[in-house]
Amino acid sequence: MLHSADAHEADGGTATQVAVDRTGAVTAASYANALRPDTALACLQSANHEVGTEQPVATVAEVCRAAGVPLLVDAAQSLGWGRVEDGWSLLTASAHKWGGPSGVGLLVVRKGVRFAPQGPADERESGRAAGFENIPAIVAAAASLRAVRAEAAQEAVRLRELTERIRARVPGLVPDVEVVGEAERRLPGIVTFSCLYVDGETLLHELDRAGFSVSSGSSCTSSTLTPSHVLKAMGVLSEGNVRVSLPPGTAQEDVERFLEVLPMAVAGVREKLGAPVAEAVVQEDALVVDSLGKRCPIPVIELAKVIGDVPVGGTVRVLSDDEAARLDIPAWCEMRGQEYVGEEPADRGSAYVVRRLS
Repeated sequence: MLHSADAHEADGGTATQVAVDRTGAVTAASYANALRPDTALACLQSANHEVGTEQPVATVAEVCRAAGVPLLVDAAQSLGWGRVEDGWSLLTASAHKWGGPSGVGLLVVRKGVRFAPQGPADERESGRAAGFENIPAIVAAAASLRAVRAEAAQEAVRLRELTERIRARVPGLVPDVEVVGEAERRLPGIVTFSCLYVDGETLLHELDRAGFSVSSGSSCTSSTLTPSHVLKAMGVLSEGNVRVSLPPGTAQEDVERFLEVLPMAVAGVREKLGAPVAEAVVQEDALVVDSLGKRCPIPVIELAKVIGDVPVGGTVRVLSDDEAARLDIPAWCEMRGQEYVGEEPADRGSAYVVRRLS
């Protein structure tokens, strides 16, 4: 959706992004406020692939219908688990998400919705595509969806119990962890958390060596050095981010072993990373930490080392040119009960101001 919106804007159109809360959920009211008289299409994920939060499709669809705006729902992540709430105008999905063949996509257009395919087309497939479709792959996609959905309800209950075990136990096993995403309205097999003072790439390698393949939305694992747009929109911690996806059939023993391995892996990464001595100076009654040229999680580590050196009510200015600091420093303040004053321009990068409250 974001790439299509970018292309639309590049062609002279406009697009409005609807904000989410700290759980990654939207509200119908936020959609109502974003709709304009010239809005041609509204888009919504049925559930997010990074944090598992399910969206209120039906209530958003009701708002869009009242405004006369068609709603496109991206159901790629949730369709294998069950029906999508009603009210949408168009629905899309991808077969590989439920174990079907890669390269097969699904587009459902309700009767009465005006739809014109974009790009080249000819008389075949009713003008909806250029050339012939891969019928065997399409049949395989439909068969695999039917097979997955036949066991989805029972398997969802089992996987939800396992992910709930991870959500509940990780904060007690690993210090300084933020579990992100909606606790109740969520997909059954996804759980995501972020660890303070941890390099995401190193943590992924440590878990991989222990036999666990997980994903991350941390900028430390990205060639662009920018945090996940999902975590950024939620305003949650991005450093040391771990996304655990439990496929159908995951054994309870595997989850228990993951919970045994994780604390040692995180502790090992933190020990390897160390806590570099912060270059702090007093400037105009504020402690200044120079973290320029340093990447996550170093700016937050240096902030944590010096916050105790200022009196209650005093401030720390962290100088950083790391894009992740714009997300991680406010998230650290939220977790630590300190006040995030805001971001100020600096000669290089930005200055992030934090006031000590306790």
